[in-house]
Amino acid sequence: METVLVIDDDEKITSLVRRSLAFAGYQVRTAADGEAGLNLLMEETPDLIILDVMMPKLDGWEVVRRIREAGLSVPVLMLTARDDVSDRVRGLDLGADDYLVKPFALDELLARVRALLRRRPDAADRPRKLTFQDLVLDLDAREACRAGRRIELTAKEFELLQLFMENPRRVLSRDQIMQKIWGYDYSGESNVLEVYVAMLRQKTEEHGGSRLIQTVRGLGYVLRGDQ
Repeated sequence: METVLVIDDDEKITSLVRRSLAFAGYQVRTAADGEAGLNLLMEETPDLIILDVMMPKLDGWEVVRRIREAGLSVPVLMLTARDDVSDRVRGLDLGADDYLVKPFALDELLARVRALLRRRPDAADRPRKLTFQDLVLDLDAREACRAGRRIELTAKEFELLQLFMENPRRVLSRDQIMQKIWGYDYSGESNVLEVYVAMLRQKTEEHGGSRLIQTVRGLGYVLRGDQ
């Protein structure tokens, strides 16, 4: 089931859109402002975002800017009551994929959602190599290289590095990583994650490379290069 994140401070519109999307077969998450929407994005990247422009805390312009700055390619459909050409251009220039003016017909909204989801590359067409700076992860060959030097990784080390490289510059919490890589069969007090991060750092920095996996105190870890 494809997931749609709706970020809009208008409760009536959010409720209407949520029911329509759910009836059409989508899983729907909602946020009432830009800051809350970005927090949900940190937890799980949806298949599509429906984003209002005028919101408290962070407006839609800033939200879409941060989404693209983080390297996320999730489709974004912007909703707004402002119909100025300059506003539409601004949204598209910041990285939005489509623009729908309020009030809108639900049938048109659903049609645009379907169109945006169809544009995503099929799994077979997606790149099978992940790259971040001079670090390359070949998913088919199950090989990692940095600056042209091969890095020997265990199966779990490879999975952990793949998770980081699929989410560059995105802070991943300890619980998110543990659940994704080790599932629920672990002790909450276990230091297994810290051990694996230390091993990954040792192997990726072995030949003088800068630190790529950073600790974010009190939050988790992020792949964003040396500070």
